[in-house]
Amino acid sequence: MAEKLLESQQIFKGKILTVKIDQVLLQNGNKSTREVVFHPGAVAVLPILANGDLILVKQFRYPVGVELLEVPAGKLDENESPKECALRELEEETGYKAQRIEYIGYIFTTPGFSNEKIYLYVAMDLIKTVQNLDQDELLKVEILRPQEVLNKCLNGEIIDAKTLSLLFLAREKGVI
Repeated sequence: MAEKLLESQQIFKGKILTVKIDQVLLQNGNKSTREVVFHPGAVAVLPILANGDLILVKQFRYPVGVELLEVPAGKLDENESPKECALRELEEETGYKAQRIEYIGYIFTTPGFSNEKIYLYVAMDLIKTVQNLDQDELLKVEILRPQEVLNKCLNGEIIDAKTLSLLFLAREKGVI
């Protein structure tokens, strides 16, 4: 059920996102319009301390207007591998460096209108360093027992899709 691109118009290019309006031809012969947000990709990391506790971050998310409890995450820099990004974001946001990091999959966040792909990692054998936030980042590190985190997922306190996905995969793979 592939769609053939007929015409593409870039309507916005920002620091992070590019937005295009595409005209496509469907396999049934009809034409349609697609509004697409292009994103460079990102990573999400679930840090696990030696005692099994999980490190999450709490931050205000302007687009949704609420503070969210999430796994550390961030956008890929140009020419940066997902693994390098995961290690960088982990240390910047939490002040922990991973001696071991394991890739466990990826998700598309909103494939109906965006190509954003988030690579998912679990970080272990952590060493405490120094939190080094970007100038425009304000967040608080929270250390919680795995069952507390899972309970927060089930009762609606954790509602971030990348966090829910990563926790589910880590649990199913026996990491937590």
